[in-house]
Amino acid sequence: MTGPVEEAGSDQYFSVQPRSRSDRRELRFLYRGELLAFVVDAGVFAAHRLDPGTALLIENLGVRPADRVLDLGCGWGPVGVAAARSAPQGEVVLTDVNRRAARLAAENVARNGARNASVRVGRLFEPVGEATFDLIATNPPYRAGRELVLELLAEAPRHLNRGGRLVLVGKGSQGIRFYQQWLATHWAPGVTVLARGSGYRVLEAPAPSGPAARAEGVKNRRSLGRRPRGSGGAPTATSLGRTPT
Repeated sequence: MTGPVEEAGSDQYFSVQPRSRSDRRELRFLYRGELLAFVVDAGVFAAHRLDPGTALLIENLGVRPADRVLDLGCGWGPVGVAAARSAPQGEVVLTDVNRRAARLAAENVARNGARNASVRVGRLFEPVGEATFDLIATNPPYRAGRELVLELLAEAPRHLNRGGRLVLVGKGSQGIRFYQQWLATHWAPGVTVLARGSGYRVLEAPAPSGPAARAEGVKNRRSLGRRPRGSGGAPTATSLGRTPT
């Protein structure tokens, strides 16, 4: 899970290895009448609460019981855990470049008994290789820069199954209207706004039609692929917990 910047000292939530002193605390929220319990910490996004954009994303995921879900930029894991509870016959993979966030997510997956979920460490889609999903859910790392967000959007089609969809959240100050138009122009003309609230929009973009379009991703990305300054590079993809089949 990623979104507006949350800093601790010189840390950014998209740092690979946060240097801020640990400040663990517990956090709980209701999901479909069930109380979910989490541990959060300094040096990760939304270290003290469930941020409103992520809450709106969770409420509008529309996960089906057998879906294979990717929670891209999972933070401490609220989206992935909620998805796992909604897809008991499916699988959920949570990923984050921030190693502290990934450790927290793995702990929270276990705390909430999400046996159909696992956590991996790495940049964007690197941790999942060529795997494909029915749903990719993300609150993108907007403060890491537009180039990185567009790289994420351009690569997503390669990781969607036929009939799959990308669901993302953002607000006006993060450029969500720009990304909505970009998706409609370059990626999927059927982009819809699933929900609005507290200045946020939840967007849904269907997978481009045809296996070739999904395999190649979006063309003409215009200098995408360079890592933004301050991203800290990319660690080797690492699995935490059970690796899905």
